[in-house]
Amino acid sequence: MILVTGGTGLVGSHLLFQLLKSNTAIRAIYRREKTLNRVKHVFSYFSDDAEALFNKIEWIEADINDIPKLQLAFKGITQVYHCAAFVSFEPDKYKLLRKINIEGTANMVNLSLSHQVKKLCYVSSIAAIGHHVDPDKLIDEQTDWNPEDDNSVYAITKYGAELEVWRGTQEGLDAIVVNPGIIIGAGYWNGGSSGNLFKRIYRGMPYYTNGVTGCVDIWDVVNIMQRLMDSTIKNEAFIVVSENLSFKTLQTKIANSLEVQPPKREAKPWLLGIAWRLDWLKHHLFGKRRSLSKQAAKSTVSITKYDNSKIKNALDFEFKPMDESIPEVSLLYLKEV
Repeated sequence: MILVTGGTGLVGSHLLFQLLKSNTAIRAIYRREKTLNRVKHVFSYFSDDAEALFNKIEWIEADINDIPKLQLAFKGITQVYHCAAFVSFEPDKYKLLRKINIEGTANMVNLSLSHQVKKLCYVSSIAAIGHHVDPDKLIDEQTDWNPEDDNSVYAITKYGAELEVWRGTQEGLDAIVVNPGIIIGAGYWNGGSSGNLFKRIYRGMPYYTNGVTGCVDIWDVVNIMQRLMDSTIKNEAFIVVSENLSFKTLQTKIANSLEVQPPKREAKPWLLGIAWRLDWLKHHLFGKRRSLSKQAAKSTVSITKYDNSKIKNALDFEFKPMDESIPEVSLLYLKEV
């Protein structure tokens, strides 16, 4: 039996749909009952039998820091896909990020060891990979993480979670880690997922930035995860990126697919510097939630280019181009507005 954490999230819901094709018994963890409707909604994009597919999954209400409930969830499990995570770039959320991303992952590793799980897949992020001083040099799986860099709180905790996975491999657990870039997928138009970018651009986003980062289609992510888990490959990490795109190019492609005006004005570094400082001031004076941290502002103008050759060679894999992925997701968004 397969266990999926974070089954109600973007990666988890699409992964569940993918896994259901193999007719393998699946158990998935959820934290709040209302989030289950998100999974049914995603399933409805790709199947006329969404309810029946959803009911094939054994759902267990549990938190990844609730050991007694997790003990029940792990009974009879042979593979674990650990997709659950907390995504935030707000510095004041650091303790919560550590609790969920690092401690929660440690729990999944420990339980996998104690229940003799055959293999674990951890969904990390390109945020947990180091950067080069030379922006034109491709970042790969061997690029060193520098703890002295001005890393975001999210990146720090995802890197810490990876250390827990590698600790598990030293204790006998077979595992793989995937590091996706910005994941282009449908159904999650609010919150921290990339779907929110479609929503914001559709409603009007006047500014763009010239930073560069990696992007990938959601189906490529879950297909790679499943293929790695079903392979003999173990104790390896893989960058999962289809293309390196500037934020301006990404925003323009989405705007064109949504048939709205693309951003025309550049948000220059000095302007972003003012913006994150004002955001910090509002937070400290009025208790407003942070919407732009120093690190997040920096990332939108940073040039980070990723090398995807390791996963392409390992699985003889060809990624879906963003020029196919973005229109597909845009079409699903437009059906809901």
